[in-house]
Amino acid sequence: MNTQGRAVSPEPGRPQTFMRFDGALGHVENLFNMIAAFAILALMLLAVAQVLGRLLFNTPIPGFIDITEQAMAIFAFAGVAYCQRVGGHIRMEIVLGRLHGRALWICEMIGVILIAAVVFLLIWGSWYHFDRAWSFGDSTMDIRLPTWPSKLLVPIALSLLFCRLLLQIYGYARLVVNPDRAAVAVPVIHDVEEVAQHEIEEAFGEDTEAGGAK
Repeated sequence: MNTQGRAVSPEPGRPQTFMRFDGALGHVENLFNMIAAFAILALMLLAVAQVLGRLLFNTPIPGFIDITEQAMAIFAFAGVAYCQRVGGHIRMEIVLGRLHGRALWICEMIGVILIAAVVFLLIWGSWYHFDRAWSFGDSTMDIRLPTWPSKLLVPIALSLLFCRLLLQIYGYARLVVNPDRAAVAVPVIHDVEEVAQHEIEEAFGEDTEAGGAK
């Protein structure tokens, strides 16, 4: 499992400018993640109102399906950069878990470079779909909601993810040059005991540092 390997306090030998960029980007990622969370909550409440309205008053919410379709873009993409930052995406670590030092960081950096290339292509394609929806005035079938806002969110969220990937490429490159450096702005692999300790600290709201990681 992965947890965030981003330093939280300045220490000698750490790249301060890089850490400031990481912190600033982290605030934006947190904001997008909160937007995604509130979108999920709002959609849940809307679904409850839809069921109760249909059951008690035989009056469903107009355009419920249209609203749901557009909201899916928010909670599907808005939190993707945050998830990448904390290492929350599902991945296989059978091989990576056995690597150490420079070999591990080289493999991690190659993987992130490949992801960044794919994300760049997705940004280009999703922007094209937004531009087409904007130009044609595309809308939903039922209540005629414009589709361009949800389609615009996709390249914006992917661009945020791309920035995070660039920071991680630089973070891994630092470790490739000198594996003894502390991991900054990159997720690191922890063993079961470390993951359990991290989850306990989060559950009880403790703000501690373990090896320069939060």
